[in-house]
Amino acid sequence: MRAATIRDQEILVEEHPDPVPGAGQVLVRVRAAGLNGADMMQRRGLYPAPPGSPQDIPGMELAGEVAATGPGVERFSEGDRVMAIVGGGAQAELAVVHERVLMPVPEGLDWAEAGGLPEVFTTAHDALFAQAGLRPGEHLLVHGGAGGVGTAAIQLARTAGARVTATVRSEELREQVAELGAVAVECEDYAGRGPFDVILELVGGPNMPENLQALATGGRIAVIGVGAGAKTELNLLALMGKRARICGSTLRARPLEEKALTARHVEHEVLPLFERGMLRVPVAGEFPLDRAAEAYEAFAAGGKLGKLVITP
Repeated sequence: MRAATIRDQEILVEEHPDPVPGAGQVLVRVRAAGLNGADMMQRRGLYPAPPGSPQDIPGMELAGEVAATGPGVERFSEGDRVMAIVGGGAQAELAVVHERVLMPVPEGLDWAEAGGLPEVFTTAHDALFAQAGLRPGEHLLVHGGAGGVGTAAIQLARTAGARVTATVRSEELREQVAELGAVAVECEDYAGRGPFDVILELVGGPNMPENLQALATGGRIAVIGVGAGAKTELNLLALMGKRARICGSTLRARPLEEKALTARHVEHEVLPLFERGMLRVPVAGEFPLDRAAEAYEAFAAGGKLGKLVITP
């Protein structure tokens, strides 16, 4: 098979042996694989894949058709349309995925949309509801509202009955973010628009002191991105005075049991909203596998709404 391959912090397309599904695993013929910030970090050598996942083939989410099944697979059959988060190896013609983390592709989604769905909607759903406990009527602030996780978080929060404010660096994208259901503001213009019950931090450490100032009493900050820096300084007296909580989360390194649980939550609570037309996956661009390196450069350039997807 052919796959995007990391060599000396560059993305090349190389031949690799076809993977073979083991017990409980499914071989997926990949039709689309989303590109994420973690892939950018892995290319730079900063975010290695967990043990058991390909170390040189990036990609954390995919959608495709079941090509073959290993021993013990019961839920999916050859030809089924499936999607999943994986530890790595998604940006290839073939990938092996454990059956328990697979989800069916909702009716009406094309391959590019399905390939850009699993990582961002699972991450947003887990951070907002499992970690931060967002409730109807609360006020959510999303930092980085134009990105994949940001656009997913805005939509999920709105369907749950929350109010949403989102910071968007690009002036050209604010109107499009507003159409998803958020009040879109400049990155430096959010503190006075609170207080916020939940803040979804996708940018990193530099935002944290002002986040705490803008947080409501009893508020929660969920940190799931540190692209602008991982270190910060906090006033712990302010944290105590607001009875606030700060939590952090990643999905990639979780054990199979926990990944399977997040997949079931998304399958039961999120995918039906796609089937009813209440959610969508904004796709900013599609790149064939031969142009995978261009996709990475486009991601680094920014200024996009939603997902970039590689389509083997």
